[in-house]
Amino acid sequence: MTHAEGPASYASLPGASRGRRHGEPESTTRTLFQRDRDRIIHSTAFRRLQYKTQVFVYHEGDHYRTRLTHSLEVAQIARSVCRVLALNEDLAEALALAHDLGHTPFGHAGEEELDRLMQPHGGFDHNAQTLRILTRLESRYADFTGLNLTWETLEGVVKHNGPLAAGEGDFSAVPAAIVDYVRGHDLELHTYAGLEAQIASLADDIAYNNHDIDDGLRAELFAVDDLLDIPLVGPVFAEVRQRYPDLGQQQLVHEAVRRLINIMVDDLIGETRRRLTALAPADVAEIRAATAPVAAFSDDLKAADLALRGFLFEHMYRHPRVNRMSAQAQRIVSDLFELYTAQPDCLPPEWAAQTDGPRQPRTCRRVADFIAGMTDRFALIEHGRHFDLNSQS
Repeated sequence: MTHAEGPASYASLPGASRGRRHGEPESTTRTLFQRDRDRIIHSTAFRRLQYKTQVFVYHEGDHYRTRLTHSLEVAQIARSVCRVLALNEDLAEALALAHDLGHTPFGHAGEEELDRLMQPHGGFDHNAQTLRILTRLESRYADFTGLNLTWETLEGVVKHNGPLAAGEGDFSAVPAAIVDYVRGHDLELHTYAGLEAQIASLADDIAYNNHDIDDGLRAELFAVDDLLDIPLVGPVFAEVRQRYPDLGQQQLVHEAVRRLINIMVDDLIGETRRRLTALAPADVAEIRAATAPVAAFSDDLKAADLALRGFLFEHMYRHPRVNRMSAQAQRIVSDLFELYTAQPDCLPPEWAAQTDGPRQPRTCRRVADFIAGMTDRFALIEHGRHFDLNSQS
């Protein structure tokens, strides 16, 4: 794989950035996007990812992925792809590290329950919550709330899965928290994000699909033999087995997953190059204005990816063990939400001061912010403290 020399004309260049919402002196040693990355790494929300579930609750084992390790893996893949395509690695890394900040404790089970509870007040969406964290909830600086990241980083976070609006100013299907922000700082929700954001999103797919194979096998939710009929995945495992018949299970899985990641990365680079050749964009504005994503997998790999997702959904995400964890997680989130919204004085004083009475809209949103920011560990502790009659705290 050859590496390009110098940035591509359609890369997101720090010198051409649309800047920050709140003007401030820039660093003499770091570009705007490097500084964004560093602000994300130093944020409280980023540190909390260490104890937030990817699939397994943190106490299930020390070797399963957490949101933190997953985010680091996504960043590594995104940087590698952007280096080959002569894109801005620092922006891609910032986006990869930030993309999961808005997730609740207990993975998708926690998010689904919080979304259900928040339906009367606009629902809950983890991408919208990431924007709230980056622009409102992180409180570290004297001159502004949030992290005051560049327009390009905020755009990439919000458009993680593509455009949110069918046309300019059409907010009908956009989460309320995003609408609230973009009315004062237009992130152009009707266009695609820059290519670095598109790459970071697909790096996310590569990381979680392959590492869920690893975690699922480690947890014995399924066996290697169960994977053999899946397109792409099965042949790779079979090839490794045939070439290394005496390999232990752990090495077999690592070798196969490593090869799968390489295949998917190479496919992403190849298909993206093909689309770049067809579009011939002169700058990043033409990437945004395109009628389809420029970064993509080939049709064959999309089909294989879909088959793998179907397998993981049936054998992992809906496995009885995971379902039991999910049911417990949803009960914990529901109990805490009902308690805090009915009795806001049960919140920490600085949070209670920002509420407006039992079950009021502002109270419910602040409670959602508080619960979404919890780690799995803290949610379990808080639930035990309020609901376990034998608790000593």
